[in-house]
Amino acid sequence: MATTSDIRNGLCIEHNNDIYTIVEFQHVKPGKGNAFVRTKLKNLKTGRILEHTFSAGHKIHPVRVERRKFQYLYKDDMGYHFMDNETYDQINIQESMISNPGMLKEGAEIEVLFHAEEEIPLNVDLPQYMVFEITYTEPGVKGDTATNTLKPATIETGAEVRVPLFVNTGDKVKVDTRTGSYVERAK
Repeated sequence: MATTSDIRNGLCIEHNNDIYTIVEFQHVKPGKGNAFVRTKLKNLKTGRILEHTFSAGHKIHPVRVERRKFQYLYKDDMGYHFMDNETYDQINIQESMISNPGMLKEGAEIEVLFHAEEEIPLNVDLPQYMVFEITYTEPGVKGDTATNTLKPATIETGAEVRVPLFVNTGDKVKVDTRTGSYVERAK
């Protein structure tokens, strides 16, 4: 059992029968009244951000979580299948636990956040940037480069990304997996 004095960024706690991670906190000691801790909590299952204020000395329940490396294998009607890189065990994860499933490429190395005591997967973290091949895009028109115009392009996973006019089918591009936006052309 811990108290509000143990709060720090990244700490995982149990709050309202759910598991949250502390994104940001601020200890406040007003001139009048008792001290308190203002926090921003992120729900590990839904990704929702919640603002909550704890009074000073409030008991919190820290939760032990582990990050494990997995490799994405395939998707079927049961969900997304991943393989542990160390034990070669396979797990099945539902789409709702993955932040941007359209950016999952077969063979990609990802991190899965596990509740350590109960061995339950909580969240899937994709790498921030991944390289994809463009499978289809309209050809750019010569001379149409006056502005930063973007066109739709389909990447190898089937997701759609907006890319600059000079990118063609068969090119490899670096994409930000959190937002699904084009970063640069890959070599």
